[in-house]
Amino acid sequence: MLSFLRRSAAFLSVISVLFLLFCPLMNEFIKVPLVQTVDGMDPPSHKYIALTFDDGPRRKTTTRLLDGLAARGVHASFFLIGELVDGREDIVQRMHAEGHQIGLHTNTHIILSNLSRAKFDHEIGGNRAILEEIVGKEAFMIRPPFGITDAAVRSWVNAPLIRWSIDTLDWKDQNCPRIVSVVCKEARDGAIILMHDIYSTSVDAALEIVDRLMAEGYLFVTMEQLFALRGVVPKPGVLYDKLPPLP
Repeated sequence: MLSFLRRSAAFLSVISVLFLLFCPLMNEFIKVPLVQTVDGMDPPSHKYIALTFDDGPRRKTTTRLLDGLAARGVHASFFLIGELVDGREDIVQRMHAEGHQIGLHTNTHIILSNLSRAKFDHEIGGNRAILEEIVGKEAFMIRPPFGITDAAVRSWVNAPLIRWSIDTLDWKDQNCPRIVSVVCKEARDGAIILMHDIYSTSVDAALEIVDRLMAEGYLFVTMEQLFALRGVVPKPGVLYDKLPPLP
């Protein structure tokens, strides 16, 4: 019996050593995504970046994106088109429940500059009313379509305007490897990434971007979190395309 126990202990020791040797390699092959934790964020020890999406929600692509972000513990900011919310209210509710930030992107994806005040109020006020019916009153930030504003827009919005510092142009060629390469090359602490959750290739690219940048020490945050981490109070009518890196 003693001999058997000794042989068993030796066998288990060998198995343990093999496990320690091959476990990292197995992770490379399986590609299990890292899971981000932002509780108790320590600003000096991390690089922070905001992943933002326009033109949703869409049933197939937005849902798959939310699944992937949830698996990674990542929160993003979604700027939604009012007329696309009808019939997809459950997706907006899920975004809100899972901690993503929801913003306005007009009712019909119209360029806001040169609009009459009545038309502007319909586009922004209507967009806000639709979302408030679903998630309640929020301090919604605004992503102007195409990033275009004018003096009238900036005086009427009564909300911060969010642009971007990394334009993936994901709509242009829907080329996943190129999109990933652009973002990983241009990523900086405090950057704002522009993507669209209406293309399958954009979903694939976004999740790969998250995996790669998390491995480089980035943490993904919402726009509200990025402002808070920088100690910046976002002001109505001011256009933000990035936030300064931490010193």
